Amino acid sequence: MKIRPLVFLPLLFGSFAAVQSGAVAGDVISPARKQGSSATQRRGQLTGDVALLEAVNVALRQNPEVLKALREVERVHGQVIELRAQALPHLALTTGFDHVEPPLVSQGAAFFSQNNTWRIALEVKQVLYSGGQVAASIQAAQLRRDAAVFTVRDVVDRVVGLVRQEFYQVLATRALIGVAEESVELASQQLNDARNRFEAGTVPRFNVLRAEVELASVKPNLIRAKNDHLIAQLQIAKTLGLDAAPGGKPTFQCVGEMRITDDLMGLADALGAARARRASLKAQRQQILIEKEQMVIALAGFKPRIDARGGYEIMNKRTSRDIDDAVNGYFLGVTGSWKIFDGFETKGQVSQAKARMESAVIAYDDAVQTVELEVQRAHADLRQFRETIESQQKNVQQALEALRLSQERLSAGAGTQLEVLDARVALTRARTTELQARADYMRSLAEFDRATAANTVYTDSFKDPLSILEKRAPRAVLDELFRP
Repeated sequence: MKIRPLVFLPLLFGSFAAVQSGAVAGDVISPARKQGSSATQRRGQLTGDVALLEAVNVALRQNPEVLKALREVERVHGQVIELRAQALPHLALTTGFDHVEPPLVSQGAAFFSQNNTWRIALEVKQVLYSGGQVAASIQAAQLRRDAAVFTVRDVVDRVVGLVRQEFYQVLATRALIGVAEESVELASQQLNDARNRFEAGTVPRFNVLRAEVELASVKPNLIRAKNDHLIAQLQIAKTLGLDAAPGGKPTFQCVGEMRITDDLMGLADALGAARARRASLKAQRQQILIEKEQMVIALAGFKPRIDARGGYEIMNKRTSRDIDDAVNGYFLGVTGSWKIFDGFETKGQVSQAKARMESAVIAYDDAVQTVELEVQRAHADLRQFRETIESQQKNVQQALEALRLSQERLSAGAGTQLEVLDARVALTRARTTELQARADYMRSLAEFDRATAANTVYTDSFKDPLSILEKRAPRAVLDELFRP
């Protein structure tokens, strides 16, 4: 499948991904809005003609799902900063003042004569050893951040695919309006012809009534087609994150063509591409690594913890009656703790972590099967709709010829009005079926590109821990993780 790279706005500040979107060769997409284009954006609205590329760019800037996913990346990045603080020294300034009544002071040590005490201390604390808990917590937070980036990519893929589907739906409904208008025009011509013949005395009144009934029966199709077109426009406006248009009608018009391409990726190649590129699978694999780090955190409960502390302290003398009489100096210390028996609390935490990791593996296997099913279904739909289009294109030509012959027979007096009506209905049905199949093909193509992750290409600014394993089978990935 040929991919045409299209550069979008960065998804997040420079530490994350620069996005490039690709469109299948054959899609009519303007490379960029040219200077002086009739389409302008203002206050959450679009006016004028809008091409597919512009619609996708607007969706990436304004779609609520994309914006929420970006905020989630920022939130997880904050967690990384928070957990990274566990490995860094903590510096704190503490102060205190106490007043004790003299009778209470006399109950203590005999040399204490000061009932007012104060202290100022600058203290530094640092974790020396935590059994790997701190390092595993930081690593798990970084993996969550990377998983959040992959989630953003998955959201972008879905939004791009959805915009393409809804864009082609708008084009299809507008084309169906043309078919309905042509059907109404043919019925009107048939009615005028029947009236002329009736006035000339060559046909009975029945022919006129029959033509009037036929014209009235095709008008609802035109009304329905216009309403479907309006709903399709409102739907894509919602996906683009646009404000409600004044008067309830969109102020922009989607422009483009629904061209069919024969350059379709083979099923085996599509399955391989989906396994290697789907952002949702990358996020699932990150989840396995996260649960692996959670296992390390749980196992740290069996190991000791050692902290160091030191600082500088100033305090008043307890043996002096002068509250301004102070002493100062440095202090250092090391504290350690080791849970000899915690009532099997750590054992329970380890069991939970192990179960979550195994559950993440099962979820990944299920996600791979789901992705494969999506690719196979989209591939099968593409073949079906392409064959339908080819058959209906021939059917349209035959229906046009049948309509021409029936009209000539009627003009020559050898045919009947019913033959003309049947031929016209057959032509309308063939054109409608061909247009619907073409629209279904374009929507399936957008779904196929989403399922194979062919809509977008990303440049990583961080290393994917499983990039080496992407070319292997999914089972090999899991075997690598659980290798003893």
